[in-house]
Amino acid sequence: MNKTYVLDACALMALLKNEIGADVVSGIYNQAKNHEAAIFMNRVNLLEVYYGFYHDDGKGYADGILNKIIESLIEIKEFDIKIFYIAGRLKATYKISLADSIALAQAILLDGVLVTSDHHEFDFLIDKETIRFHWIR
Repeated sequence: MNKTYVLDACALMALLKNEIGADVVSGIYNQAKNHEAAIFMNRVNLLEVYYGFYHDDGKGYADGILNKIIESLIEIKEFDIKIFYIAGRLKATYKISLADSIALAQAILLDGVLVTSDHHEFDFLIDKETIRFHWIR
């Protein structure tokens, strides 16, 4: 059975910037290439990645990275009404960032594993929600 992974922005940034944890995300990407896994990301979380590159490297570089991501094996999901309700509940209940609540909601909706490095954002949720995490560092 294929595994379903949902990337948050820090996981994709680690891969694209070859930071610590890039090898873990690359391994997941290889699983997707071998049809052993599917990789998803919400459009709002992709915006975080685009913003990061735009801020650090300028529009042209950010546009090029965005095009590569769109053409990759990562399926970009829309912000739909189901995400709206789940993310809203998570944000209101735990007072986490909007982007983090959306990544978590996407993982819940897809019954997937959230790929992240953000222990400081998510560790407290481990016993409170049925969200599975794949830590990259």
